[in-house]
Amino acid sequence: MKVSVAYAEAKRQIVAETEVAEGASVEQAIRQSGILKKCAEIDLTKNKAGVYGKVVPLDQVVKEGDRIEIYRPAVGKPPKKGAAAAKGAEAAEDSDEES
Repeated sequence: MKVSVAYAEAKRQIVAETEVAEGASVEQAIRQSGILKKCAEIDLTKNKAGVYGKVVPLDQVVKEGDRIEIYRPAVGKPPKKGAAAAKGAEAAEDSDEES
């Protein structure tokens, strides 16, 4: 059955179409696609994988037509929820006062 394996870097995207046997796992499809040879920075012990934008375990069985995606690690720190919410509330109050 045919599946695709995708990986996006900052400046390029690679999509590899590959044929896998019935019952193949996400990991098997990734390895069979050859994408690990093209992108040495991919480490399946660190990079998460998903199917159509949903993170899945590497041992999940793939289905005909699945788009398997390999995700890069997030860079930087996420914003603090409390600080961002407080700034948003202050901005809303300021705009109310100007009206």
